Amino acid sequence: MQAALDHSIGLIYKPFGMLFGVLAGLIGKRLFDLVWTKIDDEEPPEPTTEETTWGRVIMTAAIQGVIFRVTRFVVARYGAIGFRYLTGVWPGEKRPDPDAD
Repeated sequence: MQAALDHSIGLIYKPFGMLFGVLAGLIGKRLFDLVWTKIDDEEPPEPTTEETTWGRVIMTAAIQGVIFRVTRFVVARYGAIGFRYLTGVWPGEKRPDPDAD
């Protein structure tokens, strides 16, 4: 019975989770742009930018990856907290699965 309820809550939460993902992407882009202006006056290089160094491309990817990942986790966490506040039910697992490696 609990498994069916957990599955139902997951389905109800899914559209909210997708919305939070889009929101996190928008926030992450703004944060990355803000951080990049503190690092360099030029636009960040794309992986296909010919006249740049490997160091700049890897630095850009690393900074962007950290910002987007942390932003995604923060938005998802606050989204889950808000969902629990509104429904009384936590939308995810209660604790990490010890067998998931």
